[in-house]
Amino acid sequence: MPLDAGGNAISQAHRIVVKVGTSTLTYENGRLNLRRIETLVRVLSDIKNSGREIILVTSGAIGVGTGQLGLKERPRDTAGKQAAAAVGQCELMYSYDKQFSTYGHVTAQVLLTRDVVEDGHRKDNVVNTISRLLEYGAVPIVNENDTVAVEEIEFGDNDTLSAIVAVLSHADALVMLTDIDGLYTADPRSHADARLIPVVAAIDDTLRGAASGAGSSRGTGGMITKLNAAEIATGAGIPTVIMNGANPRRLYDLFDGEPVGTLFPGHCPHSPDK
Repeated sequence: MPLDAGGNAISQAHRIVVKVGTSTLTYENGRLNLRRIETLVRVLSDIKNSGREIILVTSGAIGVGTGQLGLKERPRDTAGKQAAAAVGQCELMYSYDKQFSTYGHVTAQVLLTRDVVEDGHRKDNVVNTISRLLEYGAVPIVNENDTVAVEEIEFGDNDTLSAIVAVLSHADALVMLTDIDGLYTADPRSHADARLIPVVAAIDDTLRGAASGAGSSRGTGGMITKLNAAEIATGAGIPTVIMNGANPRRLYDLFDGEPVGTLFPGHCPHSPDK
């Protein structure tokens, strides 16, 4: 696919998976950033009103639960994470449902673990459920089922989950909202000369070396997990964008065909030396 065709594919996408991270949804103390969520939901609702289909993959359950419980830091043990997720998922879905209903849209909660999508029969059930929800006009809101997930069955990060959901749902585009503008030549928080990479022609070891680790104390992923997710999605022919989620209105620019963040065109070549 020509590089400029990737932008056209994004602007023409009908079924879109949007992934939003914990750092975008919450303040440093773990509490929900209500103004940003309200803006995000308003924009997604408007995009949906235009005739597109939206699947939202959201992080935040553990982070929100940490804030709700008044804990000083994110739990590190499995039981603590599961408890925080159980509390936070309720608050997270309540906020989404309340906001989307304001604009006349119905939400549906879909909680997944890796063993579900790796089992053929249960994977088909997930695909059929998401397909029917979209057919009914609902907005599927997907998260990892952190309350029951343990290391053996967890995705580990919702960037990977969003790419898997994009592939399973036969999405036309994947957009990952994060706390920086896109993929840089180096970590811009520690390298003043780092430059934004607008289009990735190939995912190779040099690019992986430029990707940093965890982006914030509230999340589990970082740029490297987004790069891995882009590799999964583009390998299935799904163009992917990494962009800053601080201003959700930039989604309008993206779907109007303007260059935003970092674009990975569908069928992006991958280096064989991984």
